[in-house]
Amino acid sequence: MASNATVKCPPPMKATSNGVFQGDDPLHFALPLLILQICLVVVLTRVLAYLLRPLRQPRVIAEIIGGIILGPSALGRNKKYLNAVFPPRSLTVLDTLANLGLLFFLFLVGLELDLKSLRRTGKKAFNIALAGISFPFALGIGTSFAFRATISEDVSQGPFLVFMGVALSITAFPVLARILAELKLLTTDIGRMAMSAAAVNDVAAWILLALAIALSGSGRSPILSLWVFLCGIGFVILCIFIIPPIFKWMARHSSEGESVDEVYVCATLAAVLAAGLVTDTIGIHALFGAFVLGVLVPKEGPFAGTLVEKVEDLVSGLFLPLYFVSSGLKTDVATIRGAQSWGLLALVIFTACFGKIVGTVVVARLCKVPTREALTLGFLMNTKGLVELIVLNIGRDRGVLNDQAFAIMVLMALVTTFITTPTVMGIYKPARMARSEYRHRTIQRKEASSQLRLLTCFHSNRSIPTLINLMEASRGTVNRGRLRVYAMHLMELSERSSAILMVHKARKNGLPFWKKGQENDPNHLVVAFEAFQQLCQVSISPTTAISPMSTMHEDICTSAESKRTAMIILPFHMHQRLDGQFETTRAELRHVNRKVLEHAPCSVGILVDRGLGGTAHVSASNVDYTITAMFFGGPDDREAVSYGAVMAEHPGITLNVVRFVIDPKVVEESVQLDIDRFDPETRSNNEEFISEFKQKASKDSSITFKEVVVSNADEVVDEIQTHNRCNLFLVGRIPEGQIFSSVNKRSECPELGPIASMLISQDFSTTASVLVVQQYRRQLTGDSLTSLREGETKGGDYDSC
Repeated sequence: MASNATVKCPPPMKATSNGVFQGDDPLHFALPLLILQICLVVVLTRVLAYLLRPLRQPRVIAEIIGGIILGPSALGRNKKYLNAVFPPRSLTVLDTLANLGLLFFLFLVGLELDLKSLRRTGKKAFNIALAGISFPFALGIGTSFAFRATISEDVSQGPFLVFMGVALSITAFPVLARILAELKLLTTDIGRMAMSAAAVNDVAAWILLALAIALSGSGRSPILSLWVFLCGIGFVILCIFIIPPIFKWMARHSSEGESVDEVYVCATLAAVLAAGLVTDTIGIHALFGAFVLGVLVPKEGPFAGTLVEKVEDLVSGLFLPLYFVSSGLKTDVATIRGAQSWGLLALVIFTACFGKIVGTVVVARLCKVPTREALTLGFLMNTKGLVELIVLNIGRDRGVLNDQAFAIMVLMALVTTFITTPTVMGIYKPARMARSEYRHRTIQRKEASSQLRLLTCFHSNRSIPTLINLMEASRGTVNRGRLRVYAMHLMELSERSSAILMVHKARKNGLPFWKKGQENDPNHLVVAFEAFQQLCQVSISPTTAISPMSTMHEDICTSAESKRTAMIILPFHMHQRLDGQFETTRAELRHVNRKVLEHAPCSVGILVDRGLGGTAHVSASNVDYTITAMFFGGPDDREAVSYGAVMAEHPGITLNVVRFVIDPKVVEESVQLDIDRFDPETRSNNEEFISEFKQKASKDSSITFKEVVVSNADEVVDEIQTHNRCNLFLVGRIPEGQIFSSVNKRSECPELGPIASMLISQDFSTTASVLVVQQYRRQLTGDSLTSLREGETKGGDYDSC
């Protein structure tokens, strides 16, 4: 019996509520509910990303897992939660916002693809990419027959074949770039080949996906599918002729070192939306229009970088995770039940891995790539990720994939991406650079006229003026030209770093890419060093190194080894405020400094910047510095004084060396105290060094040497206070001598040592910068090592440091 009752549809959700005090439930309104959903998604995905960090998994893994957890596979089993937090009425708003974020993310993906680099792809990478597409595509078609015979009997055969082939043949270019960067393989031979092949694969996959969407959109006539596909090709051709001249004009009017005009940015983002509207109207997908525009944006100059900075944080950090939740809400792992479904899951995972890995390995071996590298390349090319989810979601929305097939394919993408990093780490461990033996690992040396090589590191432009003035002071006599500086800009490889920045500022053989020749570098930080090089007779090689903070010390130490430097100069992890007090810039920088001190292949200096020479480069004729070096004894103090002697060669620098000697009466009265830490060899080395230095000082009017007899630490402080008007203090990190134990109690910063800690404390009044020096030893022992280990175990920042 038919029912005459009418079904009443629930009214659409209003945007905002009147508040709980007026009886409204905020979760019944679109905006507050969306805010709750976004906060929940961001918190969960960030927590998962943190938990997966030890496994070195890309963030996309955490976001996929987070989406599945929030969906019906896990938390969504509680219908009360699902109807409260993700009610069906809210999913349209959520999907719209997620797809808007995805639209701009695909624009960023297009920005990462450089067509010029793609055209330069060698035959080897092209053949590998071709094999990485065709073989898994064929296996995907074969797998589709198994699906259609079991769980996908009611789907259209043509679109399903193409969707399955595309899903198994995709390599996620952005995810692969991050994995390679994390493993420091980005521009090794295998990394460059993987990136080139992945770029070709990405373009081919989008073309195939456009074909699949065109096929799936027609249920009536093949001519409609052909018409949709041809219109899509026409749109791309039209964009190729119209869009690049406009973008190039914008790029030409975006001067280096200046902010890009807001009108250009807004016009570009509006064009992205318009292109998405056009392709959606054609019947392909809005994502294609955004992707095409991203590819056509010129990669040179600041324009592309500015677009990345404006868009990336909001899209990648806030909106993109919503897309994974949207996918997770459609993924119900519970639909995979029974031996048949789990067998299909195992089949599709095996087919995806087998197709990519075997296809890539076979062709790579035919191209004479070594077996281990070929196998590694196969696993790298098997990386899936976001692009895979896009394909699967489009297939599900078009009715090509049912719920069970969709869940199986999502888990396949998760598993294949998850195994990439640990597998590559297990089978491919590129040999680290052999520890080369070179003579001049310290500034203290017999051959005073030999070339001095320094590796200076900086994190921001705040320390650039002081570093340049320090180089000016270090270059010695004008005639020698003995100073060579490697200036390394340290950039953190954070989650927001896009592949375009990683590729364009990449590494060579796992090391930072050092600038060669006279190529122009758009980085304004590098330009400052190049300008100094033109003005002074100093050879400078600028570079940019991109690393996670946890491994940044490896890049610094390995680069110092490869460039055979005598000293690494690091920035202190704190900077001086306007009121003269120090505050922490980044707590992680302290960890980097400690690790460099422990593992450095040469001497190390930590520069506490108080503005040496002001905020601009001081020319050689205007240099008028007074430098004070403290000598208590030990290798670190000898290295500090030796560096001071190099600086004293500059005609505008005066060096004052103060040697502290304990009063003999105190020694006699305090025999029971362990205040004499000298062994005979150390005493002999100190006396020999001081004797030679006195002879040099007697012949050089710019050097003064003074011995001060003290009986306690307070007298040491009083003497140092008399030199507080100098421009730079040079001190050893761990002094050795008869008064060391008493001064050591004042040490608050283990990486600086006791004397430098005192010089930067609130109780000591001075405007002088401080350079803390540690001389190279094959292996740190005693207080030099113990102090660093103690600092690590205490953790955090010292309040007084």
